[in-house]
Parts: sequence; structure tokens; C-alpha cells
Amino acid sequence: MLRSPFFYFIITLFLFSCEKKEFVAPKTESIRKKALAFRNKAIENTEKQNFNTAYYQFNKSKTLYETLKDSANISYILIAIAEIHQINGDYYGSKEILTEALQAIPSIKKKGVYPASINNYLGIADKELSLYDDAIFYYKLSANEHTDLISKQSVLQNIAAVYIQQKKYNKAIVILDSISKSIVSKKLEDKTQNKSKSIRLDNLGYAYFKNGMDKKGFQLMNEGLQIRIDNKDTYGSIESYLHLADYYSKKDKKESDENALLAYKAATKLNSIDERLEALQILISNDNTANTPNYTQKYFTLNDSIIKIRNNFKNKSAKIKYDATKEKDENAKLRLEKAENQLSLQRAKYLKIVSAIVFSFLVILILILIRYYKNKNKAIEFKTSYNTETRIAKKIHDELANDVFQVIAFAESQPLYAENTKENLLQKLDDIYSRVRGISRENNSIDTGANFTRSIKEMLSAYNTRERNIMVTNLEDINWEGIDDIKKITISRILQELMVNMKKHSKASLVVIRFESDQKSIFVNYMDNGIGCEKSMILKNGLQNMANRILAVNGTFDIETEPDKGFKVKISMPEQTQIKVKEKFAY
Repeated sequence: MLRSPFFYFIITLFLFSCEKKEFVAPKTESIRKKALAFRNKAIENTEKQNFNTAYYQFNKSKTLYETLKDSANISYILIAIAEIHQINGDYYGSKEILTEALQAIPSIKKKGVYPASINNYLGIADKELSLYDDAIFYYKLSANEHTDLISKQSVLQNIAAVYIQQKKYNKAIVILDSISKSIVSKKLEDKTQNKSKSIRLDNLGYAYFKNGMDKKGFQLMNEGLQIRIDNKDTYGSIESYLHLADYYSKKDKKESDENALLAYKAATKLNSIDERLEALQILISNDNTANTPNYTQKYFTLNDSIIKIRNNFKNKSAKIKYDATKEKDENAKLRLEKAENQLSLQRAKYLKIVSAIVFSFLVILILILIRYYKNKNKAIEFKTSYNTETRIAKKIHDELANDVFQVIAFAESQPLYAENTKENLLQKLDDIYSRVRGISRENNSIDTGANFTRSIKEMLSAYNTRERNIMVTNLEDINWEGIDDIKKITISRILQELMVNMKKHSKASLVVIRFESDQKSIFVNYMDNGIGCEKSMILKNGLQNMANRILAVNGTFDIETEPDKGFKVKISMPEQTQIKVKEKFAY
């Protein structure tokens, strides 16, 4: 379910209509009633978590409001659609919808509840994508748009939550303390919802705990949990239990496990998969009971399940949008056809004949070109395929075969009924599994089309953790459409190898990747604050493939590193290459 503890505070802003009473033609009034009916049904289905049905109904309502040019309702519906994307974990899709919603807002309403809501949702999306600076930027915009103090304070709590994610606990404490003092001084406590208060106390306590003030932090977290229990806020209690599980993880693992299990049970009851995964992570990390293997299995099963569900939602939502666009185009075409006279019909007939001739010519030309390029690239593809297969086979032999043999020998020689033996065996199998996934990830196909930047972001975000922050700048500023496929594939593979090398060797907590370009070249600047190494050891640390790839496309690179002084790579390559190879054969 939802990933942010502050996600629901703004939903009340949407439960209103902004329609103006005025005389309208009967046909217009009929369309408006139909649009309103679809919208209200969609809201009901959203509350019932029938998201696919709600998505379809919102799109139908939006199409009807577009015929009326009702920009206020269009903006409202787009925000609701963006919320459904976020509930289903599609944060990139949500940001696209929210951008469209900003453009649809009437000029007379460029300030107020709609832009405040949109900027808040943009902040939530960037927070979940670990783009924390961008999230704070949008949250501040949202806070500036709110006119009432309570709504503004809710957004400030969101900012504090981001600071906690960034481990900037002092900043989070300053904000949350300021909110608490403001509520007391202005006597707003009776106006403040208990849910908001419990969130504030829990996060303030967690920030104090992370900042080294354990006693005060524990007291505030418990106070926040008690409010949630008293108000039967089951969903909010999950976050409290997770924070307490983290608190006890280094003090009393048994108590930590108990809180993690309470969070897991509550999340299971509410079908909140993300929180279930977080609770399982704590239980696995504690490794305090014989159930750890079961928790591990549950974690992987749940993770695979949520990926499938969210991918299914993306496919369905894309089809709904496509069908809505298609229906809109067809309706416009029908209206145009009714308005045409006999002369335009005759003209259309001649146009069809000409179009058929042109189409036939283009089909023949395309077939000739396909055959030509297919023959031309056949030898290149064969060689590339052979090299790829050889490299994968060598990697499996070098990295996995010996490990598998050792695990077999270990299983034959050790008593498997012993707990330590089981744990060692599971750890060895987990290591082999991680390597297999790594080899698979390195050889996955790369989308070099319109979704190239998104695939790069998703690949890099996989290396984001609580201890490590990956920052990417200027990726969207590059004109990727003007760069050939080989260069995109090369850049993606280089970034993969840098990430793998960083994860294995550098122990970095911050990684910055900056993209630049001019009319002739692309520049990729990589920097981390890891432990670095001697220059003589660079190619031995797994970067030989990176060097080969850069040189293969006539690029250059410069590496700066010393022990305990981080690692920097400056890569330059021309924008175009002469030969394009299909992605499935890229290496």
C-alpha cells in the first residue's frame, strides 16, 4: 500500500466540487451530469481500493470534461489519477500525470489548494524515488501555497520525514519541535487531528533516538504509539512498531523482534506489502530466531509478488489511457465526417488512392532497407553474440562453479541438522544467488528508446540504501534522441560496472553522477566518497571491462583516486558511432 506515513493528510482536499451554477444548453448539461457520475463512482471505487475500475472511470470523466473545457475538474481528476499511480508504486507515472495537472489548472487558480496538492504529491513521489532534495523543493512549494496553518504544518512534517531519511536528524528535530511549540502557543491543539499529532511525536522521537538521545526518543515514540492505539489507527501503528523495532535492534533483539512482528501482523491485516517487507527486513537482520529462513523466503515471495502486481497495474493503466485517447480521436473524426460535404468525400476518395500508393511504396522501401541492413549487420551480430556468450560462460565458470562445488562439499561433510551449519549453508547459497542475479542484471536488455532515462534512474536507484545516497544530475538535460543506441548501451553498462565496483570495494555513503554534453561529445563524471585505492590496483578491481567499452567507442577516461580520498572517473565520448548493433547482442 502507501509508502509515506503522511500520504493521507491531503485527500480531504479532493472531496469537493467546484461547479458554477449557470444556464447551460440541454446537451451540455447531459454531458456534465454524465461526467460527474463517472467521477463520483471513481471516488467510491478508489476508497474501496478497486483501482483499475476507478482509473477507467476517472479517464471517462476526464474525457467528458475536456469536451466542456472544464479545466478545474480536469485538474481535480488528474490529481486523483496520480494518487492511484502512487498507491500502486508507479511514482514516475504519477509525476507525469501531476505535470499534466499543473498545466491544466486555470490561470485564475495558479495559487491555492490545487497547486498545493500537486506539489505535495510531487514531493511524495520524489521522496519514494530517493530524490530527497527534489522532494524538499516541492514540499516547500506546497507549504507556501497553503493559507491555513494546520495544512502548512502537515507539509512541514513531510519535510522533516525527508530529513530523517537523509539522516539530517537535527534539521528534522528543529522543524518538529517548532510545530509542537506553535500548536501550544497558538492553542491549536484542539484543532489538530490526533493522527497528525501521533505522526509528529513518533517521528520526533525517532529523530531524537537516531541523534543519540535514546531516552527522550523512546518516550516520544511510545507516546505517539499510544495515541495511535487509543484512536485505533492500525495503519499508523505500523510505523511506530517499525521505529521501536529499530530502537531495540541493538539493545534487545527479542523486543525488536516482537515490535517487528506486531508491525508485520498489522501490515498483513491491511494488505500493506511495503511495510510487511520492511518488518521482514528487520527480522532477517536481527537473525534472532530459528524462523529467519522462513522470514527470508517470505520476503522474496512478497517482493516478487508486489513487482508483478505493480507491473500489471502499469500495463492496465497504459491500455486505459490508450483506449481513452483512441476513443477521443474516433469521436473527433466522426464529428468531422458529419460536417463534410460531397466534395470533401470525393476528395477523401482520391486521397485514399494516393495514400494507398504511397503506403505501398513505403512498405516496399522499408522491406528493402530492412533486408539490406539485416545482411549488412549479420556478421557483426554473430560476432557480438559469440563474444557475449563466451563472456557469460567464462563468468559463470570463474565465479560460480567453484562456489557451487564448495557448497556441495560443505553439505556432504557437515551435519545439516546443526543450526550453525544450516545458517552457513544458507549464507553460501544466498551469496551464489546474489551473484547469479548480478550476472543476469548485467546482461539484461536495455531500453534505448523514450524510456532510456527512466531505465537509468531505476538501475541506479537499486543501489540506494539508507547508508548510501546516489545523486544523479543533468540526466534529463541530455538530448538522448540524438545519440545512437550503441552509445546509450555503452553508458548504461559503464554505470552498471561503476555501481558494482562501488558496492564491492568503495564503502561509499555518497555517489554523485553528473551528465554533460556539447555539440560533439557526451561527458559522464562519477564521484564517490569511498575508501579509494592505489591507481595501480584500478584495473584489478573489476574496471577493465569499463575501460574496454570506453575505448571501443573511441572514448577517453581519466581516473583520480588515492586511499581514503574517494574515487573519481571522468568519461568523454563522441555522440555518434558508425555502426549500430542490436541491443540483444550488445556486450
